[in-house]
Amino acid sequence: MQSERLRVLSDKEIKSIHEHSFSILEETGIRVNLKRLRDLLADHGARVDESSKIVRFPSDMMEKYLKTAPSQFSICGNDLDLKKAISTTDRVWSGLGTAFRMLDPVSGEWTDATHEDAVKHIVLFDYLENVSSNQLDVLAQDIPMHTIHVEAIRDWAKNCKKGFGMGAYGVKASTEMVDMVGMAIGGKEKLQENHPFVTIISIQSPLSTAHIQLEGMMIFAEHRVPMCVSPEAMAGTTAPVTLAGLLVQHNAEILAHIVMTQVINPGTPVLYGSVSTVAEMRRGTAALGSIECGMISAASAQLAHYFNIPCRAVAGGTDSKIIDIQAGFERAQSMLMAAMAGVNYITCVGTLESTNLGAHVLSVIDNEIIGRVERAVRGIEVNDISLAADIIKNVGPDGNYLMESHTQQHFRQEHFIPSISDRDQLEIWDKGGRQSIMDHARKKMEKLMDEHQANSIDPALAAELDRFVDMVKKQSIDDYYAAEWEE
Repeated sequence: MQSERLRVLSDKEIKSIHEHSFSILEETGIRVNLKRLRDLLADHGARVDESSKIVRFPSDMMEKYLKTAPSQFSICGNDLDLKKAISTTDRVWSGLGTAFRMLDPVSGEWTDATHEDAVKHIVLFDYLENVSSNQLDVLAQDIPMHTIHVEAIRDWAKNCKKGFGMGAYGVKASTEMVDMVGMAIGGKEKLQENHPFVTIISIQSPLSTAHIQLEGMMIFAEHRVPMCVSPEAMAGTTAPVTLAGLLVQHNAEILAHIVMTQVINPGTPVLYGSVSTVAEMRRGTAALGSIECGMISAASAQLAHYFNIPCRAVAGGTDSKIIDIQAGFERAQSMLMAAMAGVNYITCVGTLESTNLGAHVLSVIDNEIIGRVERAVRGIEVNDISLAADIIKNVGPDGNYLMESHTQQHFRQEHFIPSISDRDQLEIWDKGGRQSIMDHARKKMEKLMDEHQANSIDPALAAELDRFVDMVKKQSIDDYYAAEWEE
């Protein structure tokens, strides 16, 4: 059977959290920092206080629009036929991070992330067999921040076959992202049904919104771009210190944002997202490597599936600054918890220091951890063939199964076979140069990079992408501020 789902909440507790979240949205509400969205919500039944910008959501309005959020959709890549299903029963893995520094695992030194690092990251993810999509995870420090989104999409179009994604950055940047992805797949109209791009809508806890995120939400919803609506509430600072209290607040924030996407454009694909965790109370910072982060992710899956909405959660986060035992057990625990709880879109591959520090070789290691997790979640298949009773009787006492055809036919699907973890005996390992998992991961990474071939795209499309990037480069950051919708 497939491994049992991990449950950290009972049915009664799930219902109680939802009831309290609805009560908060109806009585307290959340601050919506975009007038045109407040007006739209008011037209659809919300109660709006313009003086405070507080929007209160009646329960019947919540119930109505939560039902319009799709229970399933698919994402694709540059190749529109390269599809992956997203539903409450499917699972895909993706990158996520804000790495503005990169770690050299040999020297232990870190440097500012470069455009070259960002391209390398995109290329590497295209070849990691357990990762389904890519993200703007490396924030290059050697190119202007107001051009990083178009540079990233051009790099993706030229070097990656899988899907891509990044955050919502306001009116101008979000529009440019839609335009460029539309170019890459042969027209913006194809975004309505094909989803090569996923965006993250960040929520401003407690009970508030970010102006530029809401602008991006409205633009992406118009084109039915899938959105992960995700708070990063921290228990003890931006959310109640108790996990139950955090879940009530972050659930209210997420559900309100899901309703907003559906009011803008009913049927827009959306994921109930979470990057919520506990605060490191001695520092006031987010502890993404905490065991509680994994528990919150598991609870989020249960809360999302109550409304038959797919869940996205962070997993693989660590607070370690080097690739050490702490980094290993923190990322493995959260990956396993998220997968076993039924999270459907799991993000956070290849980063350290709560996603601020990146390491290419770590992405290769994470790919192997994901393979192990997937094997565990698949469980143990029990049938007449796998029970192997006749084989056991035939081999008998003191026999050996190595040469049995049953072994040859089934070991590859039954056993997870690592590509970089070492299982040799000490003497063999010693004679082989005492290679660590870091050595093996580095060799695999270098091999993948050496064998990479850029996508074969039409020269006219390549020129069009280049012209678009050049146009954006001529703009200033003031142009982006000027394009924002007035409050």
